Amino acid sequence: MQHHDVAIVAAGAVTAQGRGASSLWDGARAGRVAIRPVTGLDMSGYGTKLAGEVTDLEEAPHAYRRPEGFRERVVELALHAAAEALDEAPALVAAAGGERAGVVFGTCNAGLIAGREWLAALERDDRPDPLLATLVPPQATAEALAGAFGLGGPVLSVNTACASGANAIGWAADLIRTGRADLMLAGGADALSDVCFAGFSSLEALASEPARPYSRGRQGLSLGEGGVFLLLARADLAAAHGPAPIAYVAGYGLSADGYHPTAPRPDGSGAARAIRTAMRLAGVAPADVGYLNGHGTGTDKNDPAETKAIRLALGEAANGLAVSSTKSVIGHLLGAAGAAEALVTARALACGVAPPTASYLGPDRDCDLDYVPIDARPVRTDVALSNNFAFGGSNACLALTRAGSGRRPPAPDLDAVVVTGLAVLGPAGDGVAAAQEAVSRKAPLTGEVAGVRVGTMALDPEPYLSRKARRRMDRLTVASIVASAKALADAKLPSGADVESPAGIVFGTGAGPVEAMARFTRPLLAEGAAAADPGWFPNTVYNQAAGQVAQHLGLRGPTSTVSTGHASGATALAYGYDLLRLGHCEALVCTATDIVDDLVVRAYRDLGLLSLTPGDHRLPLAEGSVAVVLERRRHAQARSARVLAEITGYGAATHVVPGVDWDRDGVATGRAMRAALADGGAEPADVSALWLAAAGLSVADQAERRAAQALFGDRMPARHAPKSVLGEPLGASGALCFALAAADLATADPDTGPALVNSMSLGGASVSLLLRTATHEEVR
Repeated sequence: MQHHDVAIVAAGAVTAQGRGASSLWDGARAGRVAIRPVTGLDMSGYGTKLAGEVTDLEEAPHAYRRPEGFRERVVELALHAAAEALDEAPALVAAAGGERAGVVFGTCNAGLIAGREWLAALERDDRPDPLLATLVPPQATAEALAGAFGLGGPVLSVNTACASGANAIGWAADLIRTGRADLMLAGGADALSDVCFAGFSSLEALASEPARPYSRGRQGLSLGEGGVFLLLARADLAAAHGPAPIAYVAGYGLSADGYHPTAPRPDGSGAARAIRTAMRLAGVAPADVGYLNGHGTGTDKNDPAETKAIRLALGEAANGLAVSSTKSVIGHLLGAAGAAEALVTARALACGVAPPTASYLGPDRDCDLDYVPIDARPVRTDVALSNNFAFGGSNACLALTRAGSGRRPPAPDLDAVVVTGLAVLGPAGDGVAAAQEAVSRKAPLTGEVAGVRVGTMALDPEPYLSRKARRRMDRLTVASIVASAKALADAKLPSGADVESPAGIVFGTGAGPVEAMARFTRPLLAEGAAAADPGWFPNTVYNQAAGQVAQHLGLRGPTSTVSTGHASGATALAYGYDLLRLGHCEALVCTATDIVDDLVVRAYRDLGLLSLTPGDHRLPLAEGSVAVVLERRRHAQARSARVLAEITGYGAATHVVPGVDWDRDGVATGRAMRAALADGGAEPADVSALWLAAAGLSVADQAERRAAQALFGDRMPARHAPKSVLGEPLGASGALCFALAAADLATADPDTGPALVNSMSLGGASVSLLLRTATHEEVR
């Protein structure tokens, strides 16, 4: 595997400090507070009137699919920030080429404003434009960026709530480091909304004055909004074509608190694991770190927990560390916070200046570090860290190094990645065998619900969850916990609330927490902010299911939530593969779940995608939850685990044409398949089985067939299309095909050729996974 250094070469930002990355850095360095009375929303009924609001946002000149006359604010913020970053490096962008450039987009709320408008119209018994629904998922913004700027490499979305921006940068850096891309836009965007304000207000988390992180007298957080992207590049390519690096991404760490839906683990141990991993993978010691940009929300629970985490991770070196919070000047940008703070951290390294924590009133007994109060100060260091923590206990830490320091991260301790556990829940029943038997019968399992073809699944949460434990859970979360527990049991790995496991969880979902969003939002539409339910608000973030899996099954390793439409399950497996192969952890479970409720049915039906009768060339939807346990091979061998198959590579590619709703020519699918084969060192003739994404939508199925024909020609491998029987389980679809392929290889002769598993987002992104049989030595 290639191992490239990753340079930050440019940035773009739209925040309350104004347009431009320089405005953000200048405001942060000066301690200029841009948290002001909100003018764009009715602030009646909230615990504050203040936020870091972006004013006078011009309409982006780039086309994306939307209802006529409607602007989705999160997309607009992202487009403006991304355009600035790319405009800073025209020669580099041209040298990289579109097929080697991509995006990892981080967000907490994604197209929440479009979703609110769509739901409000339904509640009024209107007929909303179905394009509103297409703007809700995070991948819609990622693909809008791809279409606007001609990005044809990996185009992905990460949704670890307030850690999303940092997670996106770390993931994008790994894609470059491993040779999957040469240039990546990495960052995030989130927009203020009445729904967001109502949720945080119901938690009594908002301050009535600008936030005072780490300070005595702090009242809580200040919300903000914005779009921020870093342009990451392969270092040698940047050296040849410019611009000069601002800093380098040396490493990053992820971890799960597994503690509470909203509160951090009080002793800081979960966050400390993320910080330690970032330093380990970057090859730096605690004494090397001179500056840390803290999560610093200004809440009573977060600031002390982070202080303890820093002390746990850095030990005595924490006493000489400069720490500050950018949220004190722009507010909490939620999914964009990590990107904004990484930008400030990179500039701090480049300029030798630690920006201040604004509005600081004095020491707090639970926050006893040096928080650079009020005024910036010189700081000369080669290494800086940036922390971001989130709802659901998702923690992320970036390790950046100064350009010109000569520091390079060590080569990763690579290992193969094997499959040791599987679980499948769906309309066919419980287990891989049930799905296999249903496919062999070729009897479609989708039934009729409200005049459309939908396959539902029965869920038995016992003995995994008590009635009390699931009282505040949606079906998305319950299904994810059950499937994850079954897969871990199949792999014979310990799990449970009383377990402290270093294994991680990567969660994928296409539609996301639709049930929870509707349940929280409907009362707001009818009664206003006072109707906000603090018990349901945490369930509205995409990563809440992963957080609950970690909490109830005792998983403390890396955690991330991805959402690339119908390719989400395959993306979760691809990301899990990279995390393991690069040494982030030894084992993790990749779980993909989607639930089909009345709102999902309505969206697909109004878009003309939902099958009404067999053979109508549309999608029969199905619910599903699939979990796959992956391990580093040495770890599996050390515990004499049964190995079902090995992942040998994957490919991710994108082809988005503005105004067109999917990759009609199969361009991205063809490139993803070729990239997967190249990554796994295989030729088309080696492939024994092709597991198709095909599920009945004729235009997408035909595009995939054309791509396969172009790749394999007359030597077409055996083709499997299980979703033509089982239905299309949205984001779980790629994981479903992967699980069936792995189970098939587990009983095959070890000399059988590899299997290729396809997955498509429908919006233009494709992910293909290559897996092979276990060797004779691995079979137990």
